[in-house]
Amino acid sequence: MMVLGLTGGIGMGKSTVAEMFAAHGVPGFNADKAVHQLQAPRGAALPALAAAFPGTVTDGVLDRARLRGIVLADPEKMRRLEAIMHPLVHAAQAEFLAEAEAAGRNAVLLDIPLLFEGGRQSAFDKVILVSCPRETQIERVRQRGLPLADIEAIIAKQMPDAEKRKLADYVVNTGGTLAQTQAQIAAIVKELGL
Repeated sequence: MMVLGLTGGIGMGKSTVAEMFAAHGVPGFNADKAVHQLQAPRGAALPALAAAFPGTVTDGVLDRARLRGIVLADPEKMRRLEAIMHPLVHAAQAEFLAEAEAAGRNAVLLDIPLLFEGGRQSAFDKVILVSCPRETQIERVRQRGLPLADIEAIIAKQMPDAEKRKLADYVVNTGGTLAQTQAQIAAIVKELGL
């Protein structure tokens, strides 16, 4: 089974690209969605988050904005958050891979935003980077309701797009139309024999 890594900065269009791969029969695991499920009301990560970051969990509900403010301002607290979340996400990913293997899938796509930052590229058969112009990226994230200062802080903590482009096997430009993006995905799927 071919294991493809999908990565890119916030707002680059990873979810859209993952859906396009799924339409070609390549199922995907989304690390961000796994985090949201683990941090959802009564989620499996909440007890550890409440203990590590007092005041961020009330009545079984995580105040994500408060937690984001804490960890973006303090690298040590960010590492503490990652130490809680990463093992839980890895366990969910391992379950997804086992199910895909049992189902006889030819390939799977693992959507991991910080793939290069974590030095994980060697774990994949191919790595696909999703990229778009910075102004497009920022506008997409602003539409989600995040303040510009938070967006800039998140982008600053990620590896620059230009560096990621040098490391990726494929770069999908999502700055154009959906049809243009779909054509790029179709070409990758064809080249990989999927």
